[in-house]
Amino acid sequence: MGNFPRIVLILLWLAVCLAPIPVAVPDYLLTLGHTGTPGTLTVVSCESLGRGRYDCRGRFVPDDGGRPVIVATSPDSDAGDVTHARLTPDGTRALPDGLKGVLAVSAVPAAGLAGLGFLPYVLAYWWGGPRARRRAVTVGIVTTSVGLLTMVVGLVAAHS
Repeated sequence: MGNFPRIVLILLWLAVCLAPIPVAVPDYLLTLGHTGTPGTLTVVSCESLGRGRYDCRGRFVPDDGGRPVIVATSPDSDAGDVTHARLTPDGTRALPDGLKGVLAVSAVPAAGLAGLGFLPYVLAYWWGGPRARRRAVTVGIVTTSVGLLTMVVGLVAAHS
């Protein structure tokens, strides 16, 4: 295999694994309190869509005493759940804020990080020597482990 297909493969690998990061930025800004309206979210209903999927709605009451609004909320919620959350600037959904929100938002970008773990090994396999491959395996194990652990913690946070 020549260098051109290898470079295309690497670019595709990077695109797939890094794409979740910019997609998650608005949710990070929301859960960290940089955007949105703080308030209390009470999940009022979760309707089954089949195949284990749910559409959940909640009642968001702003902390400043504004008018309550009905919003979309995480499908991992249960009716009756109450949590502090932030309302998106467009007013259509609310996400838990603080550590729980940040961890939940981190699940998908962490999967991307885990996917990047062994890219250095592939690069070393194609263009490096045995020593570079050994180092790349160590980097791959650590990176993939951190990504998987963060993903699991994020999923647990989203479901709790």
